[in-house]
Amino acid sequence: MEENMTNDEELILRTEAKTSVERLMNFDVQSLPQKSRLGEFSFDDVVAQASRVIGLYKQLSLNILDDLPPGWLTRLRDQANADFTRLNDVLKFSLKVPDSQAARQRLVTAVAGSYEPAFVLLAPFITYSTSKSADFKRLEEDARSMVQRVSDKADQLTESLEKDKSESSRILEDIRKVAAEHGVTQQAVYYKDEADRHTESARKWLISTVVLGCGLAIYAIATLFLHRIPLIAPLNSYETVQLVVSKVLIFGVISYMLYLSTRNYLANQHNAVINRHRQNALMTYTTIADAAKGFSNREVILTHASACIFGPQPSGYSGTNTPDAPGANSVVELLTSSMGSVDKAAKP
Repeated sequence: MEENMTNDEELILRTEAKTSVERLMNFDVQSLPQKSRLGEFSFDDVVAQASRVIGLYKQLSLNILDDLPPGWLTRLRDQANADFTRLNDVLKFSLKVPDSQAARQRLVTAVAGSYEPAFVLLAPFITYSTSKSADFKRLEEDARSMVQRVSDKADQLTESLEKDKSESSRILEDIRKVAAEHGVTQQAVYYKDEADRHTESARKWLISTVVLGCGLAIYAIATLFLHRIPLIAPLNSYETVQLVVSKVLIFGVISYMLYLSTRNYLANQHNAVINRHRQNALMTYTTIADAAKGFSNREVILTHASACIFGPQPSGYSGTNTPDAPGANSVVELLTSSMGSVDKAAKP
């Protein structure tokens, strides 16, 4: 009967067999225990046996179904359907059936006993699947193709590494440059903090100076009328001298305090300006260093730049006059450095 099957019937049979085998291959054995639904009647002891059976089907190649005759297709389909039915019965097991303990045990026994007949039937199919998949000529061609792909990939990686190397070198140079700049400019924060501290202190001394100045002015005006107060008015020459001396002493003390307050204000304001100058100078120090790279007397330029930054600077708040920058020494050092560079270039 099987030999008289039409092409359409055989195609349907192959499709059914493929569907049955795929259904078992994709079966999830972890769904069998059903602990939440069955509790102590769960099928934990079925998982291992079911995995062995499904493992046999997973060793099959579905491509061999096109080579099997109808009789073998029928056996394979029926065996796959029977094994799936046993597992499906486990999934559908209900505690409401009579004698559920015995019914459960029958299902466990059926699943455990399904391995041997499945192995007997599937062993030739597994062997055929293995021999067909081991197409050595095809494997050799695939190996050569893979070697070529690996070689091409290696060339691409080598080229990519060369590009990455140049890019990495550029990035490393930028990092070094930024690190060098950061190493210098980060020191500017100390001068900023110092400038802010002196500015705050100068503000306090300015307020003190204004208060003392106003107090001195008020006292100076008040002294014009002290002798008219009955309790203070002098009655003789001795009391007059005492009043004058007390006025002078008080006026002197207030004046001296005003002088100290003014001096402290000017000193703090001077220090604030100097530290702000050094902060701004350090922020641009790397620009000077980069600009001096092309000169033979680079060290002299950087030395004088440093001197301008850290040397005494006039601020307008200090009474001393300091030079704005090194003068004659700068010209002498620059000329000496330039002449030394010319001599070295002239030597063979």
